[in-house]
Amino acid sequence: MKDQKTREQSLWSKMSYGFADIYGGGAFVVISTFYTVFLTKALGMPTALAGTIPLIGKIWDAVTDPIMGNICDRTRSKFGAKRFYILIGSVISALTFVLMWVSMGDGASMAAKYVFYMLMYMLFSTGFTIVMVPYNGLLPDMVDDYTVRSKFSGVRMIFSTFGAILAGLIPTLLIKDNTNPAPYFTVALIFGVIFLVVILLTFFGTWEKQKEPVKVGFAESFVQSLTVYKSRSFRLFMGIFLCGQGAADFVTGLAVYYVDDVLNAYGGGRFTYLMAVILLSQFVGTIIFTPIMARTSKKFPLMVGFPVRIAATLALLAFSHEGAPFAIILVLSFIIGLGMAGSSTTIYAILADMADVDRLITSLSRPGICSAMATFIRKIATGLSTAIIGLLLTVVGYNEVLANEGARQAASTQHGIAMIYIFAPIVLMVLAILFTVWFPMKKKEFEIVKKEIARREGEDDSQATPEEIKVCEKITGFAYDRLWNKENALSFRAGE
Repeated sequence: MKDQKTREQSLWSKMSYGFADIYGGGAFVVISTFYTVFLTKALGMPTALAGTIPLIGKIWDAVTDPIMGNICDRTRSKFGAKRFYILIGSVISALTFVLMWVSMGDGASMAAKYVFYMLMYMLFSTGFTIVMVPYNGLLPDMVDDYTVRSKFSGVRMIFSTFGAILAGLIPTLLIKDNTNPAPYFTVALIFGVIFLVVILLTFFGTWEKQKEPVKVGFAESFVQSLTVYKSRSFRLFMGIFLCGQGAADFVTGLAVYYVDDVLNAYGGGRFTYLMAVILLSQFVGTIIFTPIMARTSKKFPLMVGFPVRIAATLALLAFSHEGAPFAIILVLSFIIGLGMAGSSTTIYAILADMADVDRLITSLSRPGICSAMATFIRKIATGLSTAIIGLLLTVVGYNEVLANEGARQAASTQHGIAMIYIFAPIVLMVLAILFTVWFPMKKKEFEIVKKEIARREGEDDSQATPEEIKVCEKITGFAYDRLWNKENALSFRAGE
């Protein structure tokens, strides 16, 4: 027990846990910021067509994520089931990321390009699943304490933000001409090596409690995955996750178009400055919000971060035109980045607690399945935002031929891009605030959940008070006498 407490308090343990999210946070920043740009500006693919590629990848995830969660929960390994797949996925994830950025050349037809890059994206998405489904489910099997989990999650988000900084700055330093496909591949090679190293560091520096595998047939794995959503807390968490991360994806996904086509300021290193300010402010914000979250609640950074972002984003309305003072745009972008840090710091801290709520409902330990569905949600958010960005760019008249030639878009298109960049994230943030207000669990409620699990396991012989019963019902969405029932995991009708 002493050794366990010592490990949990070690800074190296927290860092080791966080390393892999350099991949988790960085990969999506590169993709959401540059992949559509790569396809449209460098390869000449229509924006509406390019935007559907990530969305198709997310449909593929609907198959792979539940299967991976099932595989993870039913595996026994001397390394621990989750760490075993993190090890295997280290090479696969690095390789599949690089393959996404291979250029087919000018001789290939548009149909061939579309099929090729769709398949490459699906391969990447599979590699991401192999690593991130086990990784997102690892913390509940490392640490039990609510506050200690918050500290681990906070360090993880510092590394995730650091990965986002690398992912935002390295491409902007190397991709001077965004119509040339060669530097995109160079960037991919650099990140392939980085991702391989950091995932391996997490494997070697973490631990995992051995648990009896959950034996579930693959046919049942899809039902089991969907029954995760029977939890009221998980449904509200899904809303926070989708809207919060989607709002961030709109910022990174439209940043190149906003700076290049609206401000006409891509050259001279100004896009690099913008991305540096946003990402560095997220890093600062994560460091600020992590101890605040540990002292208050996991909801507090959300309730501060989203309103701050909304105010700064609205202020961009006065400066979204060519010739606008770039220094003011950088200041507003810094504030936006601080607000983004509030949401990213909280989301993964909440995720670690969802497996405990699910266990109270089902009596089963299913962190792999809970993680799989959260990973699926994250990728759905990115896929939807990318597809919507492509569609909205088409609606405002974006011309990929002009883009491939390096020419300016029409004035009406420039204005349309600015409106999307400002108002799409705001709509999502307002929805995320509502979901956060409705989310029922803070530290007090979490402790009640853990105590009730101990009662059900026979480790606590106390009787639940009326207040505790009410809390359990509010958090789970189930009647108290229908909790701790395996059938809740196997059927949509059972329990509620």
